[in-house]
Amino acid sequence: MDLTVVAYVIYLLISIGLTVWVARTLSRNGRVFIGDVLHGNEKLADAVNQLLVVGFYLVNIGFVTLFLRSNKEVETARALFETLSVKLGVVLLVLGVMHLGNVWVLNKMRRRGIMERQQTPPVPPQGWTAPVGA
Repeated sequence: MDLTVVAYVIYLLISIGLTVWVARTLSRNGRVFIGDVLHGNEKLADAVNQLLVVGFYLVNIGFVTLFLRSNKEVETARALFETLSVKLGVVLLVLGVMHLGNVWVLNKMRRRGIMERQQTPPVPPQGWTAPVGA
């Protein structure tokens, strides 16, 4: 079997495995954060979380498959490792940038929500009247 094909198979297995692992980790741990951004609306938080996961899969697996092609033949074990390291390094950087982008957007939304809650005037006490002569 051609070493280029071996590089492709290893690259796809590792890249898609990493994408699935990162998506599941972000989904599981990000659900609480999204719930806070959406003011505790659990159904909406779950829906947004699922949409983010689907988008994450589409973008990253699309990138992985587009980045599969190699311009040079892989003829030695050393070239196999070098090709895989470059390809997997780029995939990891893209996954990291996607994660940071999601966190940045959600944090902006969360901060906006906090600012809106702080600008809401407090409700006056109910059933309380000022003392006479005060």
